[in-house]
Amino acid sequence: MTKPLVIVITGSTRGIGKGMALEFAQRGHHVVISGRSHEVAETVARELQRSASGESRLVGVGCDVACRGDIEALWQRSVDRFGKVDIWINNAGISHPRQRAGDLHSRDIVAVQQTNLTGVMQATQVALNGMSQQAEGGTIYNMEGFGSNGMSRPGMSLYGASKFALTYFNQALLKEMPSSPVKVCYLSPGIVITDLLKRDMGVAGSTEFERTRKIYEILADRVETVSPWLVEQILRMPVNGARIAWLTSGKAARRFLGSLFRRRQVLRPADLAVD
Repeated sequence: MTKPLVIVITGSTRGIGKGMALEFAQRGHHVVISGRSHEVAETVARELQRSASGESRLVGVGCDVACRGDIEALWQRSVDRFGKVDIWINNAGISHPRQRAGDLHSRDIVAVQQTNLTGVMQATQVALNGMSQQAEGGTIYNMEGFGSNGMSRPGMSLYGASKFALTYFNQALLKEMPSSPVKVCYLSPGIVITDLLKRDMGVAGSTEFERTRKIYEILADRVETVSPWLVEQILRMPVNGARIAWLTSGKAARRFLGSLFRRRQVLRPADLAVD
């Protein structure tokens, strides 16, 4: 294996972020785990270290991406520990209970935009400035989600708007830095069963819940299925502006067609349990 890469993943104490961290570690790379709680981040780093291979080392750092100072501290701690950052993945994101636009709670409006949009923009800026000083540059991945492609759905105006705006930000950024040593790419995991996704299903037993459940059974995948593929694609070091997408339109069409003949079962009883 070549020299280990240094990967920073925001929001990696659970879900797809944690899944990718595990895959990088199993391939011998260094990973910086981050989450809002420093204690939780350290605990997850120790947990994943047991599955790491080769020279891989993991560290946990507390970071609330809504706070610029936390992001800067995350960058500095990573560089102090490993000397550089090769890949920075902006994975941290939050959702909210489905709400019609006219019923949105102001606290949700603020929180979602601070994390999903402002936080990612500031993290991108911190990583971009830091990587620009590195001889080999680096690569930044911004995570796509529902709404990134302009698709809309009742109750998803806030979350979708944050992701759609982030796509525009990425597009503009790519035009501003065509010859930069730093690459900016898109990462699209598709529909992955995580705590965030389960909270978005709506009220159990409702028409919306049942409709969403059926869609998830056709299109969704589990973290352990998607993470290895995403990591393998990232490690191929794609070109600037590349979009790594698990659930393509072609794959979605094939799954809908296949659902007429064979039922997929992705959701487990625990996923459907009401808190």
